[in-house]
Amino acid sequence: MTKLTLGPIAYHWSAERRRDFYARIADEAPVDEVYLGEVICSKRAPFHEADLPATIERLERAGKTVILSSLAEVMLRRERKATEDLAAMDSPEIEINNAAGLYARGKRAHRIGPFMNAYNEATIAWTAGQGATHVCLPGELPAQSIAVAAQAARGLGLGVEVQVFGRASLAVSARCYHARAHGRTKDNCQFVCEEDDDGMPLRTTDDRPILRVNGIQTQSESYVDLLPEIGQLAQHGVTHLRLMPQDVDMVAVAELFRAVADKNQALDEAEARMRQLCGDVPFSNGFYHGTAGYRRIASAAAG
Repeated sequence: MTKLTLGPIAYHWSAERRRDFYARIADEAPVDEVYLGEVICSKRAPFHEADLPATIERLERAGKTVILSSLAEVMLRRERKATEDLAAMDSPEIEINNAAGLYARGKRAHRIGPFMNAYNEATIAWTAGQGATHVCLPGELPAQSIAVAAQAARGLGLGVEVQVFGRASLAVSARCYHARAHGRTKDNCQFVCEEDDDGMPLRTTDDRPILRVNGIQTQSESYVDLLPEIGQLAQHGVTHLRLMPQDVDMVAVAELFRAVADKNQALDEAEARMRQLCGDVPFSNGFYHGTAGYRRIASAAAG
């Protein structure tokens, strides 16, 4: 059976909100695996690190597998130390999102996160040789490339994961545009990103929404929604479907994906319900269909 996973929270949610969120995920969400940890900005980590042991314990007690994710960008001494400390852990499992993490982990078992750009069979084979047991493919890959990559990974005994819901991560930068947009520097940001629970919207000069900013990360304006494509993903050999936390009812989102994956709900009904849950946020599946990522291929959704 295809497993449902919940990716790490990308945004600077308060510690209280995170505690409540993961308590509900533990008690109600039909997800098999949950990724925890700060992936975007090391300055945010102290706000919720103290809660990690209790969160891990509650999720595991609820039968979820917990994986700790590393930073996507490692530049500072404290970030190197945090990555090194994470890589030294024996449990839970570790997902590595930066080459520094690979160096620190050596050939001990680990997962490869979506920021590592495992775009082809040669890269996947190399990571397997370095101890990788699982790979989350980059979000820009089209269906044909996913099929080839999944076949290669499965042949090596690796789990294969694809993001099927949530904003696409398009870039990470050394600079924090979120801070600059408010007239602040990265070192004196005053954590302005906490004001945007679903990312800071960017608009074009003719006032059309185009992107979201989350600290050093640039995201899509749209939510990736591959609910209509999850059957095909399973046929390609994808073993894990990743839901990225957004400012919506993620338990309900997980229930829809589980119901469609298990063929317990009609796709058109599930898509209509998803539309209600996500309000005015546009949906996209362009990358999967080999076109501009922001596009929604209606024929695929209808099928």
